[in-house]
Amino acid sequence: MSEQEKKERGRRWLLSLRRYFIFFLLMAFVISCCMILFLNMMMRTTGILLTKDYVEQAAKVTFLNVVLLSLLCTIIDSIRRKFTVERPVRKIVMAAEKIMAGDFSVRIPLNSGFDYMGDFAVIADYFNKMAQELSGTETLRTDFIANVSHELKTPLAVIQNYGTMLQQPELPEEKRLEYARAVTGAARRLANLITNILKLNKLENQQIYPAVETYDLGEQLCECLLSFEDAWEEKNLDIETDVEEEILVDADAELLSLVWNNLFSNAVKFTEPGGKISLSLKSDGKYAVVQVADTGCGIAPEVGRHIFEKFYQGDTSHAAQGNGLGLALVKRVIDIVGGDISVSSEVGRGSIFTVRLRRKQNEKA
Repeated sequence: MSEQEKKERGRRWLLSLRRYFIFFLLMAFVISCCMILFLNMMMRTTGILLTKDYVEQAAKVTFLNVVLLSLLCTIIDSIRRKFTVERPVRKIVMAAEKIMAGDFSVRIPLNSGFDYMGDFAVIADYFNKMAQELSGTETLRTDFIANVSHELKTPLAVIQNYGTMLQQPELPEEKRLEYARAVTGAARRLANLITNILKLNKLENQQIYPAVETYDLGEQLCECLLSFEDAWEEKNLDIETDVEEEILVDADAELLSLVWNNLFSNAVKFTEPGGKISLSLKSDGKYAVVQVADTGCGIAPEVGRHIFEKFYQGDTSHAAQGNGLGLALVKRVIDIVGGDISVSSEVGRGSIFTVRLRRKQNEKA
């Protein structure tokens, strides 16, 4: 038996002894009071005078009864505590030790009947919910590390390979420029990945606090769309806009620009040359509804359920153009500003991203 177990056993004996004395004092007080009242009533009613020997004998019997009743109550209380306190606490402690050891799959069974946990069931229920949340967080952390490692490895491998080829002394100038552009592109992708990781980390940890201001949402949307003019002209895309005027919002303009830039970037990236991109801004009661539509490759239903997850890329053919963090940033920003985002899509026919934001009511209205 270990030293810790010996201490624990000694502590239990002391607790049992203390409970016994508590019951003993309680029983002694209650029974003594009852006996005194009983004897007084009997003497008044019957007129019998109690002798010293009779009182001493009664006191001894009463003392023995107090000892036995105290022992019986202690045993009953110990059994009660074993099943209603010690066993549930032991289950919770054992589960907590497994959580501390990194096993987030542990759950405390909420049994009924003889092994019912009583009031400890509330604690166990919250413990199970906590373990479930920790399990999900650990899964996300593991996936995040795996995905970051993969995303970092790809551009680094490109930089290393092309850097090695650039060292060839007789390399033609045309090839040298091609390899240099590949290194520059990989370095840019790596820089964008790190930037997006830092932004997402700050957003998720609430290290970026919205700087709320009132501004015209339509103007911001048009400015962000125009910043992609070179890209859409290069692919000969048809741009269609339907922007309602004087729709004001109270939000962080810089944060929302991340949303529009990511949505427009994806629309341009996934739309084939000669396709069409549409921007719509309408008022719907208390909300401003923004829709960004394209005639690109579309999204399958099983992919649509995961597109707002970190590093998820539904179309692997365009993986070299992104890192799967854009829509995760979009979703987090929309959550922070108190909006809502959804997507409807059909494979081969394009996608429509819809963002709903609470708008500022026009004072003239």
